[in-house]
Amino acid sequence: MTATPRETALMLLASRAADATVCPSEVARAIAPEGWRAAMPLVHAAVDTLVEEGHVELSWKGKTLAERSGPYRIGRVVAP
Repeated sequence: MTATPRETALMLLASRAADATVCPSEVARAIAPEGWRAAMPLVHAAVDTLVEEGHVELSWKGKTLAERSGPYRIGRVVAP
């Protein structure tokens, strides 16, 4: 059974340092190595859900993003 984009994103984050981030294309490549570009809409949808649920946050060049727009990285939610 292939892992879902959601499971893969969380798994990749769990395998890294607490302050590390993941590129959405890494998630897509993990679930569809040969057709990862076609998997990107599924990854984006999964990430949007994870953000809405408060499981991850998005950033770009060290700045937190309020929503997914343009390039972004996926990271753990940082406690205040």
